[in-house]
Amino acid sequence: MREYLLVFLVAAATTYLLTVIAREIALRTGAVAKVRDRDVHAVPIPYLGGLAMLGGLTAAYLVARELPFLSASGSGTLVFHDAAIVLIAGALICAVGVLDDLFEIDALTKLGGQVLAAGFLIAFGIQYVFFAGRDGTQFTLDPAQGALLTGFVVVATVNAVNFVDGLDGLAAGVVAIGALAFFVFCYQLGKINGLTLATTGALLSISLAGACIGFLPHNFHQARLFMGDSGSMLIGLVLSASAVTLTGQFTPDQLSESGGNSRASLLVMLLPLVLPLSILIIPMLDLVLAVVRRTRAGRSPFAPDKQHLHHRLLEIGHSHRRAVLIMWMWAALVAFGTVLISLYPDEAWMWASVSGMAVATVAMTFVLPKLHAPHSASTGPS
Repeated sequence: MREYLLVFLVAAATTYLLTVIAREIALRTGAVAKVRDRDVHAVPIPYLGGLAMLGGLTAAYLVARELPFLSASGSGTLVFHDAAIVLIAGALICAVGVLDDLFEIDALTKLGGQVLAAGFLIAFGIQYVFFAGRDGTQFTLDPAQGALLTGFVVVATVNAVNFVDGLDGLAAGVVAIGALAFFVFCYQLGKINGLTLATTGALLSISLAGACIGFLPHNFHQARLFMGDSGSMLIGLVLSASAVTLTGQFTPDQLSESGGNSRASLLVMLLPLVLPLSILIIPMLDLVLAVVRRTRAGRSPFAPDKQHLHHRLLEIGHSHRRAVLIMWMWAALVAFGTVLISLYPDEAWMWASVSGMAVATVAMTFVLPKLHAPHSASTGPS
C-alpha cells in the first residue's frame, strides 16, 4: 500500500506542477475556451490541462517501475507491459484532443481518433477475455466479441467523461472518485485471494486518481485551466482500460471470491464491463438524455445546449461549487456502492453504509436548495 501511495503522490505532484507549463502553452498557442451561451465561465480560460495529466501519469509509471514491490512481483512484467500500452493509447487520444482544443475538429474526426486509440489497445491484447459467474464458471468471449465490446466500452466512457466536463472540477473529481473505487476493488480482490497486490488495474487507477486530484486545485471553481478534450478523453480511456485489464490478470474463481463467508455478488460477473459504465452512470444518463432531447427537437445529437444535469442543478438553486460536490457524491455512491456490493454482498455493515450514502446524497440534492431558499429570499432586496 505504501508504494501505491507513493505512485499516487508522484502523479498528483507532477500534474500539479505541469499545469503551469500547460497553461503557458495554451496561452501561447491560442488554445483558449471562449465564452459561449451554454458555458458557465465568464472569462476565457486556457485549455490543454490534459498535457499535464499525461505527464503525471507518465511520471507515476516511471517511478512505479523502480519500486521493489511492483517491479519484483511475479506479474511485474505483465503489469508494466499492459500499463505502457494504455499510456501510449492515452498519448494518442490526448494528441487528438489537443488538435480539437486548438482547431475544433469535427465530431466525426474526433470519433475516428477515439476508435483508433481503442483499436491500439485491442491490437496489443488489452481487451475483454471472459466474464466470471458467481460459482466461478467462465463465460469466454472469442477475440472478435472481446474486441467489439472493448471498443464500445472505451469509446462510450471517453464520450461520457467528455460530456460531464461542463463545470469547474466536475470531470476530474468524478473520474478521481471512480478510479479510487476501482483501486479499492483491485487491491481488495488480490488481498482476499491471497495473491499479489501488484496488478495493472490497481497501478493505472491509483495513478489516474493522483493525476486528477493534482489537477483539481487549478480546475476547481474559479478555474484557471481547463483539461479540454485532451484531458477528458485521456482520463476516460485510462479509466475504462483499467477495468478491461481485470480479466487478463484474475481467474474466474478469483473474481468470484468475496470478503465475507460466501461467494461474491452476481454483480461481479459483469464488473469488468459495468464498472467504468457504472462509475459514469450519471454522465451516461446525461449523454442519453441529451441525444434524445436534441433528436426530438430536430437538431444534431452533437449540437451543444445548456440543459445538461449540471446546468439543471444550478437552476434549482445550487451554487457552482455545491453542484459539483453533489455530482461527486452521486459518483461516489454509484462507484463505491458497486464495489462494496460486489465484494461484500452478505455483510450488514455494507448495506447500512450504502443506504446511508444514498440518503445523504438525495438529501443534499433535493432538500438543501429548499432549506436555502427562504434564507435567500429573506436576505434579498425588498
